[in-house]
Amino acid sequence: MLQTLKNAWKVPELRNKLLFTLMIIVLYRIGAVIPVPFVSSEMLQTIMAQGGGSMFQYLNILSGTAFSRATLFALSISPYINASIIMQLLTIAIPALEKMQKSGEDGRKKITQITRYVTVALGLVTAYGYYMYMRSNNVLTNKTVFAALVIIACYSAGAALIMWLGEKINESGIGNGISMILFANIVASGTTIASMLVSYVQTYKIGGIFIDLAIVVVAVAIVTFVVFVTNSERRLPVQYAKKVVGRKMYGGQSSNLPLKLNMSGVMPIIFANSIVAIPSTIALIFPPKSGGFWDKLNGFLGYTSWFYALIFFILIIAFGYFYVAISFNPIEVSNNLKKNGGFIPGIRPGKPTSDYITRVLNRITLIGSLFLGFIAVFPLVVNMASGSSLGSIAFGGSSLLIVVGVALETARELEGQMTMRHYKGFLE
Repeated sequence: MLQTLKNAWKVPELRNKLLFTLMIIVLYRIGAVIPVPFVSSEMLQTIMAQGGGSMFQYLNILSGTAFSRATLFALSISPYINASIIMQLLTIAIPALEKMQKSGEDGRKKITQITRYVTVALGLVTAYGYYMYMRSNNVLTNKTVFAALVIIACYSAGAALIMWLGEKINESGIGNGISMILFANIVASGTTIASMLVSYVQTYKIGGIFIDLAIVVVAVAIVTFVVFVTNSERRLPVQYAKKVVGRKMYGGQSSNLPLKLNMSGVMPIIFANSIVAIPSTIALIFPPKSGGFWDKLNGFLGYTSWFYALIFFILIIAFGYFYVAISFNPIEVSNNLKKNGGFIPGIRPGKPTSDYITRVLNRITLIGSLFLGFIAVFPLVVNMASGSSLGSIAFGGSSLLIVVGVALETARELEGQMTMRHYKGFLE
């Protein structure tokens, strides 16, 4: 990947795209530290520090700690991601939207425009909820109607501006705009891990150095494993029949149908996180009485509980199948193969082909979901075994997958752009 970046830097056009992307990320990080008036960020950080494992902690990681500091970009890319997920689900459920998506470039532009409107609407709703949360925790320095309008307007505008910055990276940068912003946020949140490693050395002296080395070795091993699985795919052989058109013969070529092992990406972890973090989030908004039933129930359902890890693991597998089911249609793939004269050797075209693809897809989805479950639950197990109070470790697996996935996708995007320009030797 580093070699790919080095080679891309030698191409003037790609170098300009890289510099433009870097400029947008810098502008974003500047916006992430601009304070919003009438809010005490110190008080909010103190409250957020008590909510380990909650949904707020997860949003804080995705925003690069801007959420806990109540800055201009506190909502980060969450409204846009939620809008994209909603539109993706609605496209499957509403025939008119599905037809629009399949109608070509114009239809996809309309879907994108609708997604922008949904993002703005979700930004307003989320900003209002964020304001009410801060108001209920006495974080605001001014509770007048004017202050409420200013705060909600700032956060709504920040969410819309983030969406615009992401689209600018898509247009004039290296692409994957929202993913690049998310990547920058998670990397910025890595200072928490760095401070943890430093604290080990300060506390345990020589022993702390060995602990840090062990953590680094395990982290490198996990990253290597993630890269291997992310790039893995099952290739189904496809043969195209020969056909004569006029005096020429076409077809007769051999190809393959690649099915990625981790086809759903990090989405099952995001969905599962949203579900299992509900009790901790409710407890943060409405603190239970110490020693009471709800306090004990919250401890049992908290991120330091084995039950939390078990439910989390099961939900990841369930959402893995769900996301693949809505994003990949074996019947449509089978019909396209049949329409183009393609078939899988030994499998009849039509329904037998779709059934075969479904069987293979179910097997690799199980393997991919188990992989996601392991990556997401492993930090929780380490957290429980070590007795660490670092709440952000509950979401370390999903953060790692996002960082690795964006890095690999960016490298593939640069390689593709260099290949299109036919620069000999760049990919050797």
